[in-house]
Amino acid sequence: MISKYQQQLRDRLLAAPVMPAPPPWRLVADRRTPIGGLLGAGFAAHPDTGHDLVMVVSTDGHGLFDAVTGEKIARDRDPDPESSTPDAVPDLSCPGLGPIAGVRVRIAGLFGGGLHSTTADGWTLEIVSPDWPNDRVLLSTDGGLPHEGPVGERWWHVFHADYSELRAVGFSPSGRTLAVATSSDLTLWTRMP
Repeated sequence: MISKYQQQLRDRLLAAPVMPAPPPWRLVADRRTPIGGLLGAGFAAHPDTGHDLVMVVSTDGHGLFDAVTGEKIARDRDPDPESSTPDAVPDLSCPGLGPIAGVRVRIAGLFGGGLHSTTADGWTLEIVSPDWPNDRVLLSTDGGLPHEGPVGERWWHVFHADYSELRAVGFSPSGRTLAVATSSDLTLWTRMP
């Protein structure tokens, strides 16, 4: 049995439509990037440009994406079986590829771990499931649940995982990228300083 307050909060979350993230956030590539069998994702910085990079681990190997453009910049379809999934080591990391070869990248997802849920300048991410097992991703500037005011003012329902299992949600360490990884795709938002 849930309380009247909990029911009101659940109803409020269920009524919130999916909407674009507010400025300065913009959707990268205006679409989801399909990645079948996605297990997890993590962040690194490009050694030359400083752009956030997103590394994805899937059942089909490893991929590296520029988080500003969405471009796939490296792919390893046959990673070393000893390090192909993050559960092979205690820190849940995998070896980097392409411009971050030689760097270990921590991967959040099916095997555990996590990405940043806040930024230094006050953005917050939450995963809520008022219609479990479907997860919703909320972006806010008001510090998190319970959100004050109507949806679209200080909080936004930016993603609804009603078609695949959510694997990882979070900000890059720089706070300039937001990633949502499901078992079937990757969605990125960016904001450049």
